[in-house]
Formats: sequence, structure tokens, C-alpha cells
Amino acid sequence: MKKFMGRWNAFELAWLLLFTLVAVGFTIASKDSLFGFTVFITGVLCVVLAAKGSLMSYVFGMYNTVGYAYLAYTNGLFGEVMLNVFFFVPMNVIGFYMWKNNRQGGKLSMRQMKLKGLLLVTGVCVLSSLLLGLGLSFIRGQNSPYIDAITTVLSIVATFLMVRRFKEQWLVYIVLNMFTVVLWVIRMLEGSADGLLMIVMWSAYLINAGYGYYNWNKGAKGVAV
Repeated sequence: MKKFMGRWNAFELAWLLLFTLVAVGFTIASKDSLFGFTVFITGVLCVVLAAKGSLMSYVFGMYNTVGYAYLAYTNGLFGEVMLNVFFFVPMNVIGFYMWKNNRQGGKLSMRQMKLKGLLLVTGVCVLSSLLLGLGLSFIRGQNSPYIDAITTVLSIVATFLMVRRFKEQWLVYIVLNMFTVVLWVIRMLEGSADGLLMIVMWSAYLINAGYGYYNWNKGAKGVAV
């Protein structure tokens, strides 16, 4: 297990413990389900391990993907449902094997993009978000179509960058997590029982994205490809 989980420093252990306690507290206070709690915990483990370049990120990520898709469905976020079921499930499998085959000395080989690639990614994100948002706005029962579209597109782009081992995935994740927090704040204000716990979960992801960029920036060693 240590081979896949890797070593944990004091910050990572403290971070994981903090948000686990927060999740327990909110679960008890809001009388949330055990299922919602497991989605939170596996999500935190997934992103922390991704920041470390650990293969186990994809193992916990598979459970989190299916669980989050169910929560999104019950809250009328159909873009999130389609994203998780039809994209993240297969990408968890693909990502596991691609990371497994691109390791040096037991550590993941990390890369960084050139400016041209960054501009292309930005353009794709903006245009795709506008088009998907327009499409989602025609679905009966859809809530916050354009914010849902933004989080969907950014999730797809970030996942591709993650599978290809680019450190810039974390910049995309930072923006993604900000919009997703806003999305669940809206759902909470509109009465969602899962809103508060999801806000905490995605806030944890936001903090981890900053740490992930810091860690991967060191791992990429400034080699642009």
C-alpha cells in the first residue's frame, strides 16, 4: 500500500485530518447521510493523492465519481451527471494506466506546457463553456446552466491535462473549484440538503489545487513540452 500511497508530510496529514473533522462535524450537524460523507472523504483523498502524483488517486476517484454523479442528479445538475458518468469513469481507468507507465524511480514524471498550449486551452474553455451553457439552458429542470457548463468544461480539460501529466491542470482546477463552490452556494440557498457539505468539499479541493500546483511545479523542473 505504501508503494501506491507514497509518503505523507506534516502538511498533508494535517490538511487531511482537518477536513475530515470538518466533514464529520457538518455531517452530524446537518444530519447528512453516511453516503454523502463517504463521497466527501474519497474526494479529499483523491485530490490529495493527485497532488502527490499517487496512483491511488484514481482508485478513490472512481468511488467519488459515481457518488458525486448521484448527488448531482438529485440536485438537477445534469451536466455534472453526464460529465461524471460518461467521462470521469472511463478516464479514471485510462489515467491509472497512463500514470503507471510514466514513472521514473517510483515517482510520476511531470511536465509543463508552452505559452501557445496555454492560450489554446484558454480559448477552448471559453468557447466550449458558452456553447454547452446555451445547450443546457434548454433542458427542463436544469439549474444554473452556464455555471454548470463552465464547471463541466473545466473538469474535462483539467482531466485531460492531468492524464497527460501537465502541471497546468492545477491552474484549471483552481478556477474550476471556485465556480463549483459558487454553484453549490446557489443550490444551498435554493434549499439543497447536500449543499453545505458539497461547499466544504469543493473548498477543500480549492486549497489542494494550490498545493498541487506548488508540488507539480517543482516536479516539472521547468521543462516545457
